Amino acid sequence: HDFASNDYLGLANSPELRAAVAGALDRGVAIGAGGSRLLRGNDPEHEALEAEAAAFFGSETALFFSTLPAGRDLIVHDELIHASAHEGMRLGRATTIAAAHGDVQAFADAIAGWRAAGNSGRVWIAVESLYSMDGDIAPLAALAALAEREDAFLIVDEAHATGVFGPDGRGLAAALDGCDYVVTLRTCGKALGCEGALVCCPRVLAEVLINKARGFIFSTAPSPLAAAAVRASLKLIRDQPERRERLARLIAFAGTCLPASHSQILPVIIGDDARTMEIAGALQQRGFDVRGIRPPTVPAGTSRLRVSLTLNVDEATVTELAAAISELTA
Repeated sequence: HDFASNDYLGLANSPELRAAVAGALDRGVAIGAGGSRLLRGNDPEHEALEAEAAAFFGSETALFFSTLPAGRDLIVHDELIHASAHEGMRLGRATTIAAAHGDVQAFADAIAGWRAAGNSGRVWIAVESLYSMDGDIAPLAALAALAEREDAFLIVDEAHATGVFGPDGRGLAAALDGCDYVVTLRTCGKALGCEGALVCCPRVLAEVLINKARGFIFSTAPSPLAAAAVRASLKLIRDQPERRERLARLIAFAGTCLPASHSQILPVIIGDDARTMEIAGALQQRGFDVRGIRPPTVPAGTSRLRVSLTLNVDEATVTELAAAISELTA
């Protein structure tokens, strides 16, 4: 039983998405791009996806595809932001400051302290809308207000919210529509059931990315077939709201027998690293694919079982999982 994947809406192996990919192959969509986007690798499927994604997510532009900030800039990020963001920040030259998780005042204080020291570059605020290990939601409205006040860009990683939350599955940042200082990152490998990622941003920032982002300039373009698959997935998410509704009901039900969560990610905190992995192994032997998460992925002393709810399971299976966890943690 799948309680580990991020295939939240059950699209990754769905008949509808498989048929769409087969149809793309039949109409001659290429499997490989053959070059970078700025050379031979640009494909009509890339451009069609970007236009459709921009319309779907309500952004001026979208790019299907690393670091944006310059050396004199500041990135203030949530202390629990995903490891991939740390990799991106390491590749850049900007100053980075970690702010206490979900604490808007901590973000404001970090910016004020940096400016008080005589710095004057651009400020970037980086958060996840839905945190992958805790399942909690960022205070996006307050962070957007801070970004506007500080003339900063707010970068929102919507990896775990895209397809699941917001009108038509447009994510939690859909509530910030119209804010031209908001940049959203849309992973296509979770609820969308595909691969790749989209950056939704103002046109002026897209032009900077196209001309300066080394990963965009020098890497082989994403597969045109992958772009066709994402196009089909976005259409399925828009046209099949019942998938989101079923997942919402499953989340509510799970909260009656497992630790309640605001999302499809339910952390069961065990604490001890070895004990966590032992329980995860025992659950897997019983047929429940639940993974143990330990430091450095999560803070010391908070090792946990990460229960991920998807449409690949039903309420009866959730009940069985809850009983097994209760027994093994007693």
